[in-house]
Amino acid sequence: MDEILNEHGEYLTLKLGEALTGFTISYGELTLNARRGDIVEIIRVLRDDAQCRYISIIDICGVDYPGRAERFDVVYHLLSPTQNIRLRVRVTTDETTPVPSVTGVFPGANWYEREAYDLYGILFSGHPDLRRLLTDYGFEGHPLRKDFPVSGFVEVRFDEEQRRVVYEPVKLTQEYRDFDYLSPWEGTEYVLPGDEKASNNG
Repeated sequence: MDEILNEHGEYLTLKLGEALTGFTISYGELTLNARRGDIVEIIRVLRDDAQCRYISIIDICGVDYPGRAERFDVVYHLLSPTQNIRLRVRVTTDETTPVPSVTGVFPGANWYEREAYDLYGILFSGHPDLRRLLTDYGFEGHPLRKDFPVSGFVEVRFDEEQRRVVYEPVKLTQEYRDFDYLSPWEGTEYVLPGDEKASNNG
């Protein structure tokens, strides 16, 4: 299979020229590394070329590498039923540089690009309706970024007195911070409530 993917990668390198910066094969799948500004034309060629026919867009997702200057990878997952090949196309960007939207080639990319914007803050130029999709109204930050706090910034609860949903700063109780790292089943010298039953029956 790797030989077929390598031939396919070489064909795409010739076909797309400088729009690609290379390709890799890992875990039985082909990944094209592409220039951000050429992504729309690349996706169009992959869809329309007779030796490709990647007519199905499976997903567009983000990956965050905060230590890099261009911290985000935007990864397009495509499927060619005629070739029976799955393909990844990867471009990089930062927090302020938009990636051209591919909704003109695949209208279904609308949802995926909005999701990447909402969860990572990745911007897409030319998108018809780039706004948050999964987080709440007024949500601050982008929850899948590596530097986003695990507990978030605010917590939501229903207030019985006010009879409405209220937003409050996150408050962690001290008990939440005091973890007992000993397993209650192995290596402990104390008996947990209920364990005496198991020892009496065994």
